[in-house]
Amino acid sequence: MSSASFSQSRPHPWHGLEVGPETPHTVHAYIEMTPFDQVKYEIDKETGYLRVDRPQRTSAQLPALYGFIPKTYCTNNVAALMEGSSEGDGDGLDICVFSERIITKSEIILNARVIGGLPMLDDGEADDKIIAVLEGDNVWGRIEDISDFPPILIERVRHYFMTYKLVPGKNVKVSIGDAYGLEHAEAVIAASMKDYKEAFGAG
Repeated sequence: MSSASFSQSRPHPWHGLEVGPETPHTVHAYIEMTPFDQVKYEIDKETGYLRVDRPQRTSAQLPALYGFIPKTYCTNNVAALMEGSSEGDGDGLDICVFSERIITKSEIILNARVIGGLPMLDDGEADDKIIAVLEGDNVWGRIEDISDFPPILIERVRHYFMTYKLVPGKNVKVSIGDAYGLEHAEAVIAASMKDYKEAFGAG
């Protein structure tokens, strides 16, 4: 983008930003949370600002940056790719981005290179977590597929999402299947882009 091209008002992070430079392999990620956050932040769909969703009850910390891919939506096409799902969760497609260098700020945009994902079912709804690495990262930048990524880091992502909604006395219906690779992750991203276009018009 040239210096002469700019938005005169702040674009909505979900609807006003582009999906990415080379979708579905390299996408834009809008970051809602960093690994240092002890409160669950989530985009406010009406205003586009970050809203405090809830304080975290457990001590688990997400080992990656966490947010969503703009102009994606998880409904019928995404649900069709996950066995056991009745529908999508009705949000933008979630993404976890690993960076070797510490990033402490949220509400940022970055280029993320997709390597795979985790198939999460949340109360019967498809809630995929795309796994990616920061483009140009000096440690993770050459990883092409989740099969080449340290399993312990994927295990930590899985543990976080299996526990982050735990409330004493409440039955949380969350399950996460085996991690999938780049090919299926790209199919999920393409499906979420199709869901977005069908719901909101041209993406």
